[in-house]
This record gives sequence, C-alpha cells and structure tokens, in this order.
Amino acid sequence: MSKVGHCEERLVVAGDESLIGSIGVLVIATRGAQGPGEVIIKVRGGSEAYLAWSAEPIPQGSSVLVINNRGTRSVDVSAWADPLQPLPDDAV
Repeated sequence: MSKVGHCEERLVVAGDESLIGSIGVLVIATRGAQGPGEVIIKVRGGSEAYLAWSAEPIPQGSSVLVINNRGTRSVDVSAWADPLQPLPDDAV
C-alpha cells in the first residue's frame, strides 16, 4: 500500500488590526459613554458588522473612521467627513 501525500490549504485572513483607518457607516447610533452602536465596514470582499464605541454620541447614518480595535468584533470610531465630498451648502 502506498500513501498519497496530503496537501492542506489554509486561508489566511488579515487580523482586525487592519480595520484601523477604515471608513464605515453607523447602522445604529453610538451613545458615547452610555453604550455602543453598530458600524458596517467593507472588509475582505464583503461587509461586516462591528460594535462601535465613541467618546461622544454619533447619529445613525454617519460616516465614521475606525481609530482603535477593542478586540473581538468591537472598534472605537470617530465621526468622519470625507474630504473628497463637496461641502454642504450651509458651509460655503
């Protein structure tokens, strides 16, 4: 009897540290120190949800910047205004 060699493939996925600097959108508002919201971030060819913590409350629908990784599916975020988007009419 001869044994056939076995080749095992492993999928290596980037750690959550790679989320720092990512832009996401809040689907549930953050409440500052009162509790987290939820952010959707485009990663690994799809979109994933993470708990989103912030120092100050940020409303639902806001764009946010991931500034820290808290561990398992939890990140710190800050409000983000895309510098490439036009300014709102009232800011001109």
